[in-house]
Amino acid sequence: MSAGMTGVTALAAQSNLQQSKQTQLMQELQAAKGTTDDAKIEKGAKDFEAMLLGTWLQQAEQSFATVPGADDDDDDAAGRDQMMNFGVQALAQCLAQSGGIGIAKMIAAALHKSANESELTVAAPGDGKKNEKK
Repeated sequence: MSAGMTGVTALAAQSNLQQSKQTQLMQELQAAKGTTDDAKIEKGAKDFEAMLLGTWLQQAEQSFATVPGADDDDDDAAGRDQMMNFGVQALAQCLAQSGGIGIAKMIAAALHKSANESELTVAAPGDGKKNEKK
């Protein structure tokens, strides 16, 4: 198998891994809906934004990496691709922690609103008049 094909296989595997991490984060965010723990909501929202930014940055890096005349026949191409992915993930995490592009704020606001609404329904259930027949 050529080094270029190994790099493509490694990138596909990393893309699948990122997709599964995004799915896991979404499940964690959904589980955090029922809780009012602000720190969990904020962390989950930032982690999700970091994963999303990482995916976008990785796709951008891959599209720029296919420049004509690039030397993909190196033996260390797979290692270079893996190191580049680590760098992209670190950049995405730093971007999200420093405010990102606002996705985490929107997600956190929606989750806080949902948590507050669920608290209100639990704290003040109906007075039972809805089910009474007149």
